[in-house]
Amino acid sequence: MKIGIVVPYSWSFWGGVVEHAELQADALRALGHDVKTIMGNDPPGQFTRVLHPRHGRHGEPPADVIPIGRSVIVPANGTLPNIILSPRSVFRLRDALDRERFDVVHLHEPMTPTPCIATLAICTEPMVATFHASGDLGWMKFGKPAWGFLADRLDYRIAVSQRALESARRWLPGEYEVVPNGVLIPPAADPTRREHRVVFAGRHENRKGLHVLLAAWPEIRRRTGATLRVCGADPLRVRLLMSRLRIEDGIEVLGFLPQERFTEELLTAKALVAPSLGGESFGIVLTRALACATPVVASDIPGYRDVITPDVGLMFEAGDTGALADTVEAMLADEERRQQMGAAGRELAQRRYAWGAIAQRLSAIYEKVA
Repeated sequence: MKIGIVVPYSWSFWGGVVEHAELQADALRALGHDVKTIMGNDPPGQFTRVLHPRHGRHGEPPADVIPIGRSVIVPANGTLPNIILSPRSVFRLRDALDRERFDVVHLHEPMTPTPCIATLAICTEPMVATFHASGDLGWMKFGKPAWGFLADRLDYRIAVSQRALESARRWLPGEYEVVPNGVLIPPAADPTRREHRVVFAGRHENRKGLHVLLAAWPEIRRRTGATLRVCGADPLRVRLLMSRLRIEDGIEVLGFLPQERFTEELLTAKALVAPSLGGESFGIVLTRALACATPVVASDIPGYRDVITPDVGLMFEAGDTGALADTVEAMLADEERRQQMGAAGRELAQRRYAWGAIAQRLSAIYEKVA
């Protein structure tokens, strides 16, 4: 089949939904489908630097990506996504849909303007949607009266977790199927012989809890002697936060990393630390770590509880720096248990979150709606 994936965010700035859509496209191609992704793109230059204070991947999108316009930062659900709001993007979207003539169109976060809303309004092909967000979704107070009726045009609704399903159904009642986020699983991962370090991965946003980890880090460093590597967050903003907290020792700030480089980091670390404060519907970074046989130290919040079991990671009370330090120390102090958790985590990721099986589920849905 010929499948179009519509993402309301920018290819240039990494995030969970962008990663999901890219891996989804790759997995569907592996099954023989023809797949193209319609999304934003912010080319390098002064204008992009003005609109986007954080670093991104400012190269050329791959050939299978159809860029339809620049993005802007819009606060939503405790995060700062890069959403395409340009009116011109609607005309480029329309031209792409007319030219490509997809058999099925798959929208991610379908209630997000402008690409998804425009697709719901003008697309005549069968449409499938995946809902990712969880929480109150307060912006839907305005979105539902304005364009919520367009959700009736969807032929099939997917949620990435039970939390995401409940959040979506609160505003848009209907039938949903839970299809979890898939994860990139490297061919091999050995939980032994790891470097004495832990990894944080995520944007520098309050809900991701990096400030909690940094506040706890001097004590973690004193007890364990481990090194922390910070991936994904803007290096300048991280260093400013470190300066404000007067923290210097044992932290390496790596910034944005390509997929392969990030996988290498996970394959060589002893643990991933995810100190998010809330607003996580699933926690795709957790499954990325598990797929690399890297156990997880995560805050005990909804969304993360759906992924982490006692066999694959340890949890602590969100926002509690003392509990975070104790939990990281417990993870690193028992190497045999840490290795067992890593092996169990990889088995869990292969069994539950492998993209091959998820792509087959999506293919069955596409055949049904088409």
